[in-house]
Amino acid sequence: MSRTRSVSKLEPRKGADSAHLLEVQNLKTHFITARGRVRAVDGVSFALERGKTIGIVGESGSGKTVLSRSIMNLLPRSNVVRDGKITFEGRDITGLDAKSMREIWGIEIAMVFQDPMTSLNPVVKIGRQITESLRFHLDLDKKEAKETAIALLRSVNIPEPEKRINEYPHQLSGGMRQRVTIAIALACGPKLLMADEPTTALDVTVQAQILNLLARQQRERDMGMVLVTHDLGVVAGRTDEIIVMYGGKVVEQAPTAVLFDQMKMPYTEALMRSIPKLEDHSHTRLKVIGGRPPDLINPPKGCNFSPRCPYAQPKCHEEEPPLIAAEAPGHQYACWFPVGTPENRAAYERNLEAKLPQTLVTVEGAGAGAAVTSES
Repeated sequence: MSRTRSVSKLEPRKGADSAHLLEVQNLKTHFITARGRVRAVDGVSFALERGKTIGIVGESGSGKTVLSRSIMNLLPRSNVVRDGKITFEGRDITGLDAKSMREIWGIEIAMVFQDPMTSLNPVVKIGRQITESLRFHLDLDKKEAKETAIALLRSVNIPEPEKRINEYPHQLSGGMRQRVTIAIALACGPKLLMADEPTTALDVTVQAQILNLLARQQRERDMGMVLVTHDLGVVAGRTDEIIVMYGGKVVEQAPTAVLFDQMKMPYTEALMRSIPKLEDHSHTRLKVIGGRPPDLINPPKGCNFSPRCPYAQPKCHEEEPPLIAAEAPGHQYACWFPVGTPENRAAYERNLEAKLPQTLVTVEGAGAGAAVTSES
């Protein structure tokens, strides 16, 4: 378990000349509760290069948000057990105290949260919420900060920014409020942006606008970005790499194009097939993943996904599969019977013959890389 440490100055950027902006090594974040230990994040590792975007995908309860908050060091100090290492620009920021993190928050790493109504102060005008960080981190005077705030609002496509800086959050639409939170996050020119489900509270049209805005700002500023979402469709054309999480663990990781073309983990396949398609008829029943996510206090033996997996065999219920490398560079997955293999097809046919509950599904080329998803 890492202990909180206080430093008056951050350590030298020994790794600043490396390709990795952010590196997470075997990170574990567990919560101690009356029922037992919740393994919210359990051994996650990944690296993000400068100017790249990585997507973290999974159902609610998979550990995505806890992972992002662990990186930002925004979790409570009590009843939390942490282990592993987080390196930013070659500096170990694991377990830094709040005072030291304030030297990083906003100016080096910033975050866009799910709901702008809970991340914006309802009784403080928009302009002041933006200028606060500008004056604190960049030491701008009042006039300079106001001019910069107006320019930031204009850069995130908010009309009449000179007027908006004098308004309160409740006077703006949901999409406008989220644009304001993005402006606040970008105010001090961070090198890394954490976007935690930034479009969950918005309608579909506004979602696309916000995602495109984030992608444009990321490119123009050459930032690294971690985009957290439950929707594979969101990360499809906006990320360089995707991490799929399930039960607090990484179950598949690959460059974006590789993941969609050569996915191996049945859970990734199920997530993909749960996305509604434009060509479907209006009364087409939505495809869902049968069963429930695992109990993170008492996870199932073997593979966490085995109780819901249409391909699961006895081995899956007994032995946890390790992350292994696939043929494509940068692609790894955790599955004993990976999608698209003869072993996978044979496993499904055995389960179908045995009439196991998870195989009572709609099948379109099952075992050959197409989805097997529950309609119950």
